[in-house]
Amino acid sequence: MRRTQRDVRLSKGAGVPNLTGADHRGRDMTEPAHISTPTSTATPTATATATRRAEPGAPYTDPTLGIPVRTSWRGEPVNRLVTIGDSLTQGFQSCAVFTTDLSYPAIIAHELGWADRFRHPDYAGCGGLPLNLEFLLRDLEERYGSDFDWWEMAPALFRARRYMDRVEDHWERGPGATPASTTAIHHNLAVFSWDLRDALEKSADVCRAMIGAHKDELVRQLTSNAVERAALRALPTQPPERGALTQLGAAAALGEQTGGPEEEREADPDHGIETLIVFLGANNALSSVIELKVAWSGAGYDDLRTKGKFTVWRPEHFAAELDQVAAAVERIRARHVIWCAVPHVTIAPIARGVTTKMESGSRYFPHYTRPWISDHDFDARRDPHITGAQAQSVDEAIDEYNDAMAEVVRSARRAGRDWYLLDTAGLLDRMASRRFAEDEQARPGWWTPYPLPEELRALDPVPNSRFLLSDGERRTDGGLFSLDGVHPTTVAYGILAQELITVMRSAGVEFRRPRDGGPRPDPVQVDFARLVRRDTLINHPPGNLRSGLHAIGWADEALDVIKRTMSFGFTG
Repeated sequence: MRRTQRDVRLSKGAGVPNLTGADHRGRDMTEPAHISTPTSTATPTATATATRRAEPGAPYTDPTLGIPVRTSWRGEPVNRLVTIGDSLTQGFQSCAVFTTDLSYPAIIAHELGWADRFRHPDYAGCGGLPLNLEFLLRDLEERYGSDFDWWEMAPALFRARRYMDRVEDHWERGPGATPASTTAIHHNLAVFSWDLRDALEKSADVCRAMIGAHKDELVRQLTSNAVERAALRALPTQPPERGALTQLGAAAALGEQTGGPEEEREADPDHGIETLIVFLGANNALSSVIELKVAWSGAGYDDLRTKGKFTVWRPEHFAAELDQVAAAVERIRARHVIWCAVPHVTIAPIARGVTTKMESGSRYFPHYTRPWISDHDFDARRDPHITGAQAQSVDEAIDEYNDAMAEVVRSARRAGRDWYLLDTAGLLDRMASRRFAEDEQARPGWWTPYPLPEELRALDPVPNSRFLLSDGERRTDGGLFSLDGVHPTTVAYGILAQELITVMRSAGVEFRRPRDGGPRPDPVQVDFARLVRRDTLINHPPGNLRSGLHAIGWADEALDVIKRTMSFGFTG
């Protein structure tokens, strides 16, 4: 499985301009065998070039990488969907994991007709973990209205700290301190902040040992060890011996649940999992824009005790970690495995490009700082920032991460395993407003705008990748990113779910109607009308976003909210 740097670089080549290249046609799984291919009409040339990129930084357009796999299945796995990942898979929004029933795995389970059996942890108390920025802003809006006056800053700060103290008490000493105990392993095993090493080593037992004694912060209240507390709800703890299972180990345990009756359907004798989604690696680079600091990995990158000092993994270190994760995934008895590529973290609006691009046709701005610091006010000598050259170097490292991931999938498919690559980096690139959509000169030859679903195109304004704003009553900008400027809104999680559903259908996964269990016709589409109704940031954002980003900027500068809730390298 080991790859050299030369192997990674040789994976780049020509391709086609659509993101997935997958069709919507299902296959009759009662047939003795089928061959998984990009489309039934692919020409030999198209199939061959689909294994590589059109150019450095371009997306992989075909989830099968142009490599057919002959498969034969019998029966149906007991666990139709299992997910391994970080905050993006857990359903994190606005600095908190809260509505896990609206994570992209839960959206897929709903469309599968399997939502009532899809197990996921609950974080409903006090707006979730660590601190729900939307809830905090709504609490301040209720008391002070849509705008803060200067004389209200001190009492607003006191109210915010009192709110944060209630949250801290709930999770450290109140009802949230003891997670519900169950012997059933969750299907969504994701934990926010986790990177590849965490997935390999952390278990409920490890996290419990890391929590230690309670500490009540008097000035900057925030739940201690929020990541580990979240993990204790996501990972198995009962019976006690299961407390040693990592994410990968828990998924492997679900994979062993083969055979036995499952309603009227025959159970799969070989696979306990039908579709396994692996979405890891973003946190091996995300801290660079959260902390606005580029610290490349060195010795200790693979040590839980020391890795927190790094914000970006060198590609060779990422590949070494990925090889170990891939080896563990190989041992999981899953019929289909979908690997999600690492998005370009510099597109997230938490790091806003200052003034104009470095030069005509460039993707990058000279500096990236917090979105509430205006171009006029920005001072590189004083304000936190990374440079355009640093942002480019982070993106280039992520491209190499994804080349390494493509090689993992390529090798697996050549060995006969039904693995896929969803290029989520290309997905985000096609929705990037300032980088590509608003700058024709910067668009590479492969770029086309992502076609949003009809229900989202009908919204006014149409959602984009800018930071969310309102006029006091309605959304006026943004809509794809939540209030932390990093994680998707509910409708954007729906977009990710739709792309994964397309890959699952190309693999022959059957989606069923919830009411009678009958098969759904193609194309299987996410119910975006349902998601729009549930998305409070889309249909009713906090009114105190009216005066630009001052409210969030104030919360971050006064309470250090962004860094303290999303500094994903820290261990305590």
